[in-house]
Amino acid sequence: MGGDLIITGGMPLNGTVHIPAAKNSVLPLLAAALLCNGTVRFLQVPHLADVDTSVELLQGAGCTARWQGSDITVQGVPSTCRLAPEAAARMRASILFCAPLLARLGRVETVLPGGCRIGARPVDLHLSGLAQMGVHCREEGARLILTAPAGLHGADITLGFPSVGATETLLLAAAAAQGETVLRGAAREPEISDLAAFLNRCGGCVQGEGRRMLYSCSFAPMADRIVASTLACACAAAGGRVELTGCRPETYAPLLEILAQMGCRVETGPESAVITRLGALHGAGRVFTGVYPALATDAAPLLAAAMLAADSASSIEDVVFERRFGCAEGFAAFGAAVQVQGRTLDIRPVRQLQGACARAADLRGGAALVVAALAARGRSRITDTGYIDRGYAGFAQMLAELGAQIEREMPRESASEKKTPSKKQN
Repeated sequence: MGGDLIITGGMPLNGTVHIPAAKNSVLPLLAAALLCNGTVRFLQVPHLADVDTSVELLQGAGCTARWQGSDITVQGVPSTCRLAPEAAARMRASILFCAPLLARLGRVETVLPGGCRIGARPVDLHLSGLAQMGVHCREEGARLILTAPAGLHGADITLGFPSVGATETLLLAAAAAQGETVLRGAAREPEISDLAAFLNRCGGCVQGEGRRMLYSCSFAPMADRIVASTLACACAAAGGRVELTGCRPETYAPLLEILAQMGCRVETGPESAVITRLGALHGAGRVFTGVYPALATDAAPLLAAAMLAADSASSIEDVVFERRFGCAEGFAAFGAAVQVQGRTLDIRPVRQLQGACARAADLRGGAALVVAALAARGRSRITDTGYIDRGYAGFAQMLAELGAQIEREMPRESASEKKTPSKKQN
């Protein structure tokens, strides 16, 4: 979408938000649709830049993939083994499309995947696991060529680290492999359970023999616990009372527990949470991220943004990515007293954050700058919002409906753009 976000801080948030489907669930589900015959329909999908990139990858592989209202339908058998290079380079999750294409076509050509620059994000665990399932891998410059001349076969695989992406890749491969696959040391994030539920719904057998082709189905992806975490932190930073519905609080329980320790009132139900912050916000001491069910790495900069408004010190260490706190420079622009030491962000209290111009350096860090701006006095501008659009659909509108003074300032058309309308690709 583009355009800067203009925020006037100091207004408390009040209201109810229904949490949309999770980006981190939708992307692997769209990749899994490559394994299915017939039409697959994903219900109530948020319109995100990364989702559009996934649709582009599906179309490039020869499938029919399109939006139908707020749903996405995918049908057809993939006919080309080459993932569109520009789309694949745009998004790290493009690696998830490789295993289904290997299962259907025996070969896939792609480029090393892109994404946010928050630290080393190698795909070696994906590739070493696929190698045990009969995949040959070679790199030619930036190209990655994978072949499975005898098809995929089951294997007993142990991951050296519970990587979410590697677990999803190997789960997709196992669902279509001949024989049984045992995956040890796998990640346990709820989005992985959502993928397993989809594969089983389509006739796969996640706990037994794989199937070369799966059937069609309609599926509603799980709610986005990181969007819920973002809004919970926004309420903590700005004050007020926000009810989050449609998302199980247990999926982001560590964050809610920390906010409660910081002075927020947190009330939870089976699929809802109410966060209230009326008085002072206190520091949280030292907290750490970790693999699920610990505090999510994606929530780290969001929680850090809330900590900026506290009356005592906090520190937060991310054990997953070494450059998770690229947002620290933006925090400092608001007048925050922050210091990055290795993987740790140290935060000391200040009297009042002040509005400023800050640049989003990555997806979650960009959202964290918005959270900080909500707590700052005066007007703020957040630039490079394309990062934020990768993970939040209608973010400004969502916050505005809670009472935030926020709007998106669209870039002006250049004279040449006005004279020559853009042509749509067929």
